[in-house]
Parts: sequence; structure tokens; C-alpha cells
Amino acid sequence: MAFRGEPGPSHEPAAGAGVGVLIANLGTPDAPTAPALRRYLREFLSDPRVIEQPRWKWLPILYLFVLTRRPKMSAALYRKVWTPAGSPLLVGTEKLAVAVGEALRHRVAEPLQVAVGMRYGNPSLGSTMRRLADAGCHRILLFPLYPQYSGTTTAATFDAAFAELQGWRRIPELRTVASYHDDPAVIAALAATVRESWAARGRSRKQLFTFHGIPRRYVDAGDPYYRHCLDMARLLAAALGLGADDWLTTFQSLFGKEEWLRPYTDETMKRLGAERLESVDVLCPGFAVDCLETLEEIDGLNRELFTHAGGGEYRYVPCLNDRPDHVEALAGIALRQLGGWVTPRDQPMPSRASTPATMASQRSPSKP
Repeated sequence: MAFRGEPGPSHEPAAGAGVGVLIANLGTPDAPTAPALRRYLREFLSDPRVIEQPRWKWLPILYLFVLTRRPKMSAALYRKVWTPAGSPLLVGTEKLAVAVGEALRHRVAEPLQVAVGMRYGNPSLGSTMRRLADAGCHRILLFPLYPQYSGTTTAATFDAAFAELQGWRRIPELRTVASYHDDPAVIAALAATVRESWAARGRSRKQLFTFHGIPRRYVDAGDPYYRHCLDMARLLAAALGLGADDWLTTFQSLFGKEEWLRPYTDETMKRLGAERLESVDVLCPGFAVDCLETLEEIDGLNRELFTHAGGGEYRYVPCLNDRPDHVEALAGIALRQLGGWVTPRDQPMPSRASTPATMASQRSPSKP
């Protein structure tokens, strides 16, 4: 194996921030075109964390059927939500990361770097990790923007980060955020968005929390994602004072023919519309920033399914994006994970005259 960086003064860490925070998200194509979607989908759907099928069985299906048909259809959907600045997911993640970085720098004494990396597509996790290392970050907090842990998202992000480090000569200390579905500040921020919708448009007859689905067999095999989604929905319902008949939890974005987590969002929308439900508020608590799934699938397709079936007012509640309360919530989570690596501004800095024994007792043990 060729290791990144050979011994020598030129490969000593650069002077600068010793701590980096890598804000990670799923990823996005480089453009709303069929070739760009083909590259992106090939990387995404080739990941065995995402598609848990024997490679001999899945890869022929992927290359002969999925990648010959789906890129053109997906590109058309992306064009509906693409902005002059680029992909909504990438633009939103970058804005959020900038805001979280500013919040952290106000709250810690040491300099730090905050950067964005995508599990699939660009900027890749590997390139962002190398950039942080070149900036002098010998300690990195990997912060995937997935409130609920799943092997398909969180673990896939960890896989890519650890695979990148296999080629490094000097491995930085690495910490991770595995989930934050029950963080009180995140729950409060989500509840605030719903209350703001109520204040602007009145309270709806039904509140719906929709999460991205995964195959049911992944949960049966031990993935905690389903439980995390249900726990988050219950915490939100409690924060909003909703009764048992006032809210529903559903799952969206199905792929393939096997059974996924139920109830399905699209089927639920058709049913509620057919029942002539007067109004529904729809929130996507599993997404930190708005993206194709929230803007096109939830605010577009499912709106049509509901209204065409006979439903009344459909109110999509946007993701938290870079709202100040969301930024502060994520900065608070990061600050807790950075304990021992940084000094909060309301605490004194360690004395430079501290003895080695004293400094060792203050140093946080590294976490692999």
C-alpha cells in the first residue's frame, strides 16, 4: 500500500487549526444531467451498505437496467429543484456548515476548521479530510447530518472516512457523531417550525412526520433507524402537544420491489385525500436541509397525490436548513463531542506552565 505522505519536514502538519469539524451529507450529482446522474447513481447504488444484495446478483441489475434508465428520469427531477447556485442539498449544507463554524468559533477559544464532505459525489469525504489535514487539523470530528443512525447512511459515511485513512501515514484522532434524533435542542427547533406554520396558516387537522424509508429486512437485521424515527416523532408530537389522533409517521422514497418501512407516505397521502381531510402539515425530520426528496417528492409529488385524491390544504414545513436555532443545536452537539479538544470560552485556558502530568490528565483520550 502506498501511504499518503513520506517522512520529512515538508509533511509535518501545517501551522493552523488543530481541530477540524467535517460536516457530512449524502451527496448530489454535479449537474442535473443524465451523465452526471449516471456517475452519481453508480457510486451511490454500488455501495453494499445501501443495497444489501450479493454483488453477483445486484451489479448486473444495476448496470443493465438501473443505470440505463434511471439517470434520465432522475435528471428531469433534479432540474425541477436545481438553483442558480447549484444543487439544493450541497448549497444548503454549505450554508449550514458556514453558520455552524461561526457559532463554534464564538464558543471556543481555539481556532478550528469546518468543512463539508459528501459520501457520494463532490466534494468527496476523502478530499475534504485531506484538506483539513493539510490545514493542520490533527483532530477531526466527523458529523454526518443524519439525526437517526442507519447503516445505509451513517455507517456508510464512517466506512468512507475509515477507508480514506487506510492510505494515510499520519492518522488524525477521529471522533464521530452517530445520531442525534433525541437531542432536545433539535426537537425544539423542529417544533418551532411547525408552530410558525400554525401561526401563519392556522393549525391543520393532521400533522404528518415523514422519514426516508429503508428495506424492512435491514431493521429486522438490527438497524436502529426505525426506532430512532419513531422516537423522534413521539418527541416532536409531545413538544407540540399533539394528541394520539393528531399525527402520523410515514416513510417515503421507496426503491425496488421488496417491502420497506410502512406506512408509505404516498399511499397515506392518497388515503387522506380520499377521506377528504381538510388540511395536513408535513414535516421531514430526518433531513437537515432541503433537497430533492423534500422539495420534489414531498412538496411536489405527494402534494399532488393528496389534492388530486380530494384532500384540502397541503402545507409543507421546510427543513431546518440554516435557521439560527438549528445552527445553535448542531453547534451544541459538536461542542459536546469536542470535549477535551477545545476550551469553551467561559472556561480558562490551560496554563502553558502546566506539568506534563497535569497536561496528560487534562487530555481527552482519543477515540478510534
